[in-house]
Amino acid sequence: MTQPSNILSGSVSIKSLIIPTLSGFLLGVIALGAVLFLPAWTLAYWQAWVFIIVFIGLVSLSGLYFSIKDPALIERRKNIEPAAQKSTGGKFNIIYVYLELLAMLVLCALDHHFGWSQMPAFLCIIGDGLVVLANVIWYVSKKENSFAGSAIKIYEDQKVITTGPYALVRHPNYMGDLFLVFGVPLALGSWWGLVIFALLIPMMIWMIHDEEKFLKKELPGYVEYTQNVHYRLVPYLW
Repeated sequence: MTQPSNILSGSVSIKSLIIPTLSGFLLGVIALGAVLFLPAWTLAYWQAWVFIIVFIGLVSLSGLYFSIKDPALIERRKNIEPAAQKSTGGKFNIIYVYLELLAMLVLCALDHHFGWSQMPAFLCIIGDGLVVLANVIWYVSKKENSFAGSAIKIYEDQKVITTGPYALVRHPNYMGDLFLVFGVPLALGSWWGLVIFALLIPMMIWMIHDEEKFLKKELPGYVEYTQNVHYRLVPYLW
């Protein structure tokens, strides 16, 4: 008699997450829409509509999945405030990165409004594909490593993960970020948005070096891991 009870309990748990997920999806669409459509000053911006639905949809589905399968990961991912960062550089880096990403979105929207860029539609679709790829990499990385929190800190019982994407690169989540920030300007049809992408690369490299310095000091076994997995961000490149 216990099995039906467990199934019912799981069903109720899933149902309890549906409304928050749908609410989060709607709020995400509204917020991202405001950032893009107000500077563009038009709703006739199909690239923005596709990007918003793809990005917010995938983030919402991922959030729903991990809320069911790994709620502890969700709690760790919520802690994104600069004060939560144990790495000195992380406190500054996270503010800089969010400002740069906001600037990228606004610049792409302004580009559309003023018609600075003329980008073929197929490149916009490729950009959306890179956004999808970024979300897939994040999903695989988080599924492999439940300690992949947003803050640079050591959690209780944390250990070095050496399997899955972590066997190829030391920072697969950053690799997902790389595909995202390159894909967004393409998805939004803006050549000028790639300027922000170029500005984000040095900061990403700095963040990785800063994070590794912290992990080598605080996480047992991480030094040995870096000796076995040589690439930080892109396999066979760096």
